[in-house]
Amino acid sequence: MPEAEAPATTTIEIEDMITVGTLAERLSIPVSRLIGELMKNGVMATVNERIDFDTAQIIVGELDLGLTLVKRTAAEDAVTKRAKPVNSAKAVVRPPVVAVMGHVDHGKTSLLDAIRGADVVKGEAGGITQHISAYQIDHNGRAITFLDTPGHEAFAAIREHGAMLTDIVIIVVAADDGVKPQTVEAIRFARKAGVKILVAANKMDKEGADVNRLKQQLTEHDLLTEEWGGDTIVLPVSAKTKDGIPELLDMILLVTDVEELKADIYVPASGLVIEAHVEQGRGPVGTALIEAGVLKPGQFIVAGGAYAKVRNLETTDGKPLQQAGPSTPVVITGFKTLPEFGDEFIAVYNEKAARQQSVDTASDRQASGGHVDIGSSELIRLINRDNKLQELNIIVKADVQGSLTSVIDSLKAMDTEEVSVRIVGSGVGPIGENDLHLAHSSGAIVYGFNVSLPTSGRQQAGRDKISVRLYKVIYELIDDVKEELGKLLSPEIVETELGRLVVKGIFNTTKTAIICGGEVTKGKLVAPALAKVFRGDEQLAEVEVTGLKRGPAEAKEIVAGEMCGMSLKTTKKLELEEGDRIELFTREAIQRQL
Repeated sequence: MPEAEAPATTTIEIEDMITVGTLAERLSIPVSRLIGELMKNGVMATVNERIDFDTAQIIVGELDLGLTLVKRTAAEDAVTKRAKPVNSAKAVVRPPVVAVMGHVDHGKTSLLDAIRGADVVKGEAGGITQHISAYQIDHNGRAITFLDTPGHEAFAAIREHGAMLTDIVIIVVAADDGVKPQTVEAIRFARKAGVKILVAANKMDKEGADVNRLKQQLTEHDLLTEEWGGDTIVLPVSAKTKDGIPELLDMILLVTDVEELKADIYVPASGLVIEAHVEQGRGPVGTALIEAGVLKPGQFIVAGGAYAKVRNLETTDGKPLQQAGPSTPVVITGFKTLPEFGDEFIAVYNEKAARQQSVDTASDRQASGGHVDIGSSELIRLINRDNKLQELNIIVKADVQGSLTSVIDSLKAMDTEEVSVRIVGSGVGPIGENDLHLAHSSGAIVYGFNVSLPTSGRQQAGRDKISVRLYKVIYELIDDVKEELGKLLSPEIVETELGRLVVKGIFNTTKTAIICGGEVTKGKLVAPALAKVFRGDEQLAEVEVTGLKRGPAEAKEIVAGEMCGMSLKTTKKLELEEGDRIELFTREAIQRQL
């Protein structure tokens, strides 16, 4: 008699980690039943908490639903797994991503302008790049993606992020100026990211340009050029005359061929958000770099705690795209909330999955908020809470997330044992009514970076006497905050020595006054002034000099070598003796600088 066939079981794919609520939906059972079964097995979990695959598998077995769980593979796990740029058997060649870094005013943006035929640098506040900008160019029929990163020291966080995104870092160094602090920082970032370094010796058209001196300076930072036995390529260029630029682009493509850069395209589109801001009429907008897969309009993506149905997919120049593959910088609209600078994004299969993943991520971030590492500035604030720490309350609004991060990081770095910046509010977008209400209640200064203050806001700020300060250049904003912090520092008391008199005679002594005479042995005596009275090494008192006499006449000053009379005012009776020293000085309070 033949054996009866085992009943068929339904297979359900889930991720490595899944929330209780999502698992209940996949199993088509009430979430209360699932939570109850978890509790029976000693697992106390709420609807939004995550459980791992093994726990889910055990619980499903206990429920006896006739279902089998299988773990979603990396390629299929579009919700929790981010596809990497490489390297399946189906991986295809992709364009290189090149970050341009270096010291402020060494010509990074001018060089990129020359490469793409734009003129961005004239429009930059203070002549420095203040956002990561990204775009593709075509050279000899091949695409190259460039990232322009800010040069000012306050943008270290953005620069490091730029290095981590890229395959090649071009470090731009002015040949007439040489290696500077931010040049060294860029080298460190590039090494940390493990990418190939090319050095562009810019401004070769200027008098004083010396590429050999630059090569020597680079050796001090372990960048040995090829002709000196190393592997660092130094290319002389001029953004002004465009000399050397074709050779630079050829070298980028040569390095690309050697590195064999590839990416998977048969996986859900994924990448990184490199900038985010709010646009009137378009809402939250993200600039992202695609690392794997192909992104198309209409797809759903998750970026940290935000998600979107891609409404518009554009180049960074504003041209519409029907699709975008690896190494392509894109502008994405359709986000429900603003994604954060540095968030990874990934395409998911539907809106429900996108919403759930963004909610889970937001919940995780909120839950971990109470367990963040305490930095040095926060530790100082906690230690000195009941002492004399002076706090400057600040609200910061910026045009994009990357700039906001850099401004806040720069301000927090100013904290000392005496004064501290307290960020009571921050955000992306124009300064609004809520910001002003918060400033009024907290006594905060509102700083706007590349944002506006509407007319109604100006009226409100004037009425409530709120200080609103708008800046377009980051170091000007930082200098302003530094000046405000300096005002909170207790003044430094400075004493300046004037002169010394050795007592030769005492003519009159009362409880609060003394008239004496003697020889000026050092410096110059003036009246009125303060003075300390010494007998040997012991200080007897601090007194006030009310008058000086040269013979019978009043004198304004007496110099060393002269004899004079002196009138002193004391707070208590002082028994002065011959041979005592009276040392005159001034004392003033000087406001310290941070």
